[in-house]
Amino acid sequence: MNNLPPCPECQAEYTYEDRDLLVCSSCGHEWSRLADDTEERAKVKDANGNDLFEGDTATLIKDLKVKGSSSVLKIGTKAKIKRIVDGDHNIDCQVDKVGEMMLKSAFVKKSSS
Repeated sequence: MNNLPPCPECQAEYTYEDRDLLVCSSCGHEWSRLADDTEERAKVKDANGNDLFEGDTATLIKDLKVKGSSSVLKIGTKAKIKRIVDGDHNIDCQVDKVGEMMLKSAFVKKSSS
């Protein structure tokens, strides 16, 4: 039997899995199963205890040396969180003027912009 949820767009019950996504065979709508199950999402908190989510903007709270380089990320540098991952460095983000890297959530705080 199909234990998958119905399509959130057209409510059709004919859905199937395609890798990490669920797909409606009637209307073609695709959605993530994790978007529905908030309990399964990784719980990541910043240095102040605020929840961080994908798409948030965070600010560094201290200077950080970039491993394998002589450069330093300065306090106040903004980072756009692309995804939350498991592990020691649990934020995959785009850092202003530097590029993509992984950071620990303990060294950032959630920013309003």
